[in-house]
Amino acid sequence: MQASRTTTLLSRTPLLLAAGIASAAFAGVAFASHSWGSYHWARTANPFTLKLGGNVTAAWDSYLSTTSADWSLSSVLDTIIVAGQGRKNCRATAGRVEVCNAKYGNNGWLGIAQIWAIGSHITQGTVKLNDTYFNTATYNTPAWRNLVTCQEVGHTFGLNHQDEDFSNLPLGTCMDYSNNPNPNQHPNTHDYEQLELIYAHLDTTTTVGASVSGASSTEEGEDRNEPKQWGKLIRGSAEKGVALYELNLGNGKTIFTHVIWADGEPRGNRGE
Repeated sequence: MQASRTTTLLSRTPLLLAAGIASAAFAGVAFASHSWGSYHWARTANPFTLKLGGNVTAAWDSYLSTTSADWSLSSVLDTIIVAGQGRKNCRATAGRVEVCNAKYGNNGWLGIAQIWAIGSHITQGTVKLNDTYFNTATYNTPAWRNLVTCQEVGHTFGLNHQDEDFSNLPLGTCMDYSNNPNPNQHPNTHDYEQLELIYAHLDTTTTVGASVSGASSTEEGEDRNEPKQWGKLIRGSAEKGVALYELNLGNGKTIFTHVIWADGEPRGNRGE
């Protein structure tokens, strides 16, 4: 795996250098910490392997494969795609991330990542890709599909956005919210560096691939596709751009929802 990491990184060196030059004007943004709090998967060794449950249709297979390969270039984690267990409602599975696509409706969001945590430890996650918008001319492009898949999976590791300005110069990373997805389809060097910082310490227990006590219940696993089910908005906008919601379940348990809104699209089913 290390050899493939090195080969792929070398093949992308010109792109990464170009992204670094382009982002120099935004050094305060591009090189700032972009973890979201101290949230991370508990594990006892690096690199650790995180399973991505493949609940996607054929139209999304190549994008999920690209995302998995991209993030596996990290020195601290690998991802592997396994048979999905999310079923119709993309239910979370302890110790892994379920990735799903469906026509979730005109509810305003293009993609969401939902992360369950106990204390600061991530215990399970889901990524949902909304075909109601991806089937439109605006978003039915390889660039948009790559960006959103890469970004939402990245959130499930504990990564935040590097930048949330929709109209400025792209930073060359999928963790950049931008109106130009073309340069932002993959992680960049700063994303890998941030993962190394997040996972610099080891834990005495693991939540990876484990059936974590208290990680989920029938109530917590209910389909949560509408903003009214996400709890309190703690960052971003409830209308446009990106947002982060927090739902406190008590006893140290929390569900976080990272949202990419579909710019300019109707919010007909928001249920607010």
